[in-house]
Amino acid sequence: MAGLDHGANFPKEVEDPVLSARNARYGMILFLIYLAIYGGFVGLNAFRPDLMELTPAWGLNLAVIYGFALIVIAMALALVYCWLCRARR
Repeated sequence: MAGLDHGANFPKEVEDPVLSARNARYGMILFLIYLAIYGGFVGLNAFRPDLMELTPAWGLNLAVIYGFALIVIAMALALVYCWLCRARR
């Protein structure tokens, strides 16, 4: 059909390779931080499961507290990543 082959109504986004590299570096650093924290969780479960049965606070065992902390830390790191990756002009 004629007239339906037009392009987008908005201009193509220009991607700065320096900015993309910086954002990728930030992402990798934050990923490695999370990987270390998660590795601690897996390591405790694998090698010291008796520690995960302790109830340090609120009647919850360490496994539950550590698991929820992993979720909160992941969200916090995502917010840090968003803050770091804001375009600076």
